[in-house]
Amino acid sequence: MMQFFESMEMMQKLFWFVAIPTSLIFLLQTIMTFAGVDAGDGLEADFDGDIDGGDSTFQLFSFRNLINFLLGFGWAGIALYDSIENKNLLTLLALVIGVIFVWLFFMLMKQIQGLAEDNTFSLKDTLHLTGQVYLGIPPQKGGKGKIMISVKGAAHELDAITNDEHKIETGTMIRVIAIENNILIVEKI
Repeated sequence: MMQFFESMEMMQKLFWFVAIPTSLIFLLQTIMTFAGVDAGDGLEADFDGDIDGGDSTFQLFSFRNLINFLLGFGWAGIALYDSIENKNLLTLLALVIGVIFVWLFFMLMKQIQGLAEDNTFSLKDTLHLTGQVYLGIPPQKGGKGKIMISVKGAAHELDAITNDEHKIETGTMIRVIAIENNILIVEKI
């Protein structure tokens, strides 16, 4: 193994000395992530990189991104070493590829975070939806009844009143037209 490195130029050795330990750390991080041991990088940065202008939790300067950058830099340098004779151009290209690795990681994390779903229930979500009367609703806000309504795929039994002049009977289809004091105001469809 030492003969392998002795025959190399200094810059080629540098790329190998960056790529090998970085690859091992990356492999260890990947195993820890899939094993559920990876609660964080262990290294915190004071700067949050808000790249897309949103409220992303992506940290631009983190240990994981350093590893991603060095992984791209090291392996790009090794792969292109014999193809590009100008070593300044090679170094610049390896740096660009390292930055691309960080960008790809960011895009991957952004896509994964996009899979998160907020299923918290709010009465506002019922506005203009249709449902069915569960317990009859007295006329002109004369008392409360109950309706069954589906919001975000979950059925909810909620209190309801009506402005209608007639009682809305059990089983009747209704539409939510307003919300007043956490009670739904409904009309018969």
